[in-house]
Parts: sequence; C-alpha cells; structure tokens
Amino acid sequence: MLNQLLESGFVSLSRQNPSYLSGLKPFILGNQTTVSVHAPGIIEFEPAGRCQKAIVLSCGIHGNETAPIEILDNFVQQLLNQQQLAKQRVLFLFGNLPAMDIAERFCEENLNRLFSGAHSEPPGLINAERKRAKRLEQAVTDFYLNNDYAATESRYHYDLHTAIRASKNEKFAVYPLLHNRLHSRSQLAFLSACGINTILLSESPTTTFSYFSSTQFDAHAFTVELGKVRPFGENDMSRFTAVRDKLLRLICDDEFSVDSESLDHLLIYKVNQVINKHSDDFKLLFADDMPNFSDFDKGALLATEGSKQYVAEYQGEAIVFPNANVALGQRALLTVIPTTLEISSE
Repeated sequence: MLNQLLESGFVSLSRQNPSYLSGLKPFILGNQTTVSVHAPGIIEFEPAGRCQKAIVLSCGIHGNETAPIEILDNFVQQLLNQQQLAKQRVLFLFGNLPAMDIAERFCEENLNRLFSGAHSEPPGLINAERKRAKRLEQAVTDFYLNNDYAATESRYHYDLHTAIRASKNEKFAVYPLLHNRLHSRSQLAFLSACGINTILLSESPTTTFSYFSSTQFDAHAFTVELGKVRPFGENDMSRFTAVRDKLLRLICDDEFSVDSESLDHLLIYKVNQVINKHSDDFKLLFADDMPNFSDFDKGALLATEGSKQYVAEYQGEAIVFPNANVALGQRALLTVIPTTLEISSE
C-alpha cells in the first residue's frame, strides 16, 4: 500500500485509480504516524500522542488551480516517505478530481459555491460536484470532532487557490465573515509570514469552503489566493517558497508562531459591492487581462446588464474576481475599498 502511494503519488492515484484508494485501512509509518486514506483525494496524518492543532489544507476546489495541488501533493509525499514528521494532526483535501483531469474550474457546477449545505438545496445532489461538497464537509466534520483531544485542539483551515487573472497584489487572503468573533492577530501575522500581505474581509455569509469551517467549527479559516492559474508543470515554485515553508512548519513543529507586534504593513479591504449576473447580456467594461485590485475613479462605469449600470461608488474602488462567464445568479464581480479592522490580542 505505502509503496504504491510513494511510487504513484497520492493525487495521481486519486485521479487515475480511485477504486484502489476506496476502503483502505489506516496504516502506521515507521515514525508512528497513523495515515488514513478516507477517500480519493482525502488523506489524514495523525502523530502519536496529543496534538495542539488540527489543520485542514485543501486545494483543487477548482480543478485548474494547479499550484496549490502541486504544493500539497508534495507535502503528502514528504510525510509518506518520512522526510517530514507531522507534529500536528493534518487533513489534506484535493477537491475536484474530475475537473483536474479536464483542466477546468469545474465540470458542471462551481464547487466553491456548494458548502454550508448548499449542495443539498434544490435541485439536490444531482451532480458530482454537489456530492463531492457533501463528502468534503463530512471529512472536515469527522476530522475536527472525532478525536479524543478535539475539545482542546486549535482548528485551522487554509483553502488554497489561484485566481483566473493576475493581481496587483499577487497573494491575498479572503477572511470569512466571523459574526461575533474578532479577527486574529496571530493569524494575520502568519499569513504575512507566508507572503500574503493583502486581506479581503468578507462581510456576508457565503457558501465557500473556508466560511463553512469558520462558521461551523470556529476554525481559523481563509480562502488563500496564491497567484495566477497555470497548467500543471508550468508553475514557478520559487514564488511559493514562503508559504510552503510556513505551512510545513505549522504542521511539523511542536510549537510555531511568528512575530505579530506590527501589522501596519497589511493592506486591508472590505467588500463594497457584490455584483451578480442575472442575464446573458451582462458585460464587464474593462479589459479581460485587468488585474485583481485594479482601482477606478468614483463614477467609473464597471459593468452593464441591459439598462442597468454598475459604477464605482468610491474613489479608488477596486475590482476582485471579475468573471462575466459565471452562471446566472452567481457573482460576476466584487468591488472593494480600503478599511481597517478590529483585531484580537491573540
């Protein structure tokens, strides 16, 4: 079993021979780490003894976002061949395996719009993406709750992505709505150490994966954008040195923290407009290659839909995640403006 995983690689086996991974029993490595393959694309590492952290690392929620898939597949390989020793419990989730095979964001439906139970809302579990969202939710639930030390562990979830277009701020993180909780100083410092110095505050409930973990389990959870979409094998892995190093240290150190005294260098934005597409004549009125976080003068026309016009409401209002090709009813554009935030002491 272990030899097959090492020879083929976990993601390759998950994509090419998923039946081999179904029903595998947990096994123990020579360093006493228990490895559990729960399903194709879902693998857990549990060190012997008590852990302080329960860490979920997910990627491939969109199948063409390859850099995070390559990063986490390499982590799995290093843990399996015992080049690295996990000191914290970690669950790796490789989301949309069929979409990886066709190098598309999704096959039938955007997986990152199907969490927090959205997968089972009408019309129900009618496609593979909806069924996968439910399975991923169950994996996270089991991981966080079904452990002798679950009540004392700190919970983390970093959902790693790359964006359709380039960004003026190459790496950024979306901080889900926290409802009555404060934003974490230590987490903002950790993201900064990963080379992520732009934070986008979500101020409404969503059906994204990170919001699910944050809301359901009080996890420190983020959607992390690491750059631009590129095909498998064409990513410049040197651009991810900081985030790879810090994530590995989070997993493999008994205790890991970074200096959080000053966060003044962080760029903090909040969402101003959520613009959804309601008809096929929706149009974005800027270039297809305009980077995320490009800003506009107040009053600039951003999009039209029939007779309706969408304009920048503030000087310097910036665009994020523009995509006129989404399905009707889905978000086609966010606009954001600079803001400040209240931060906890931890």
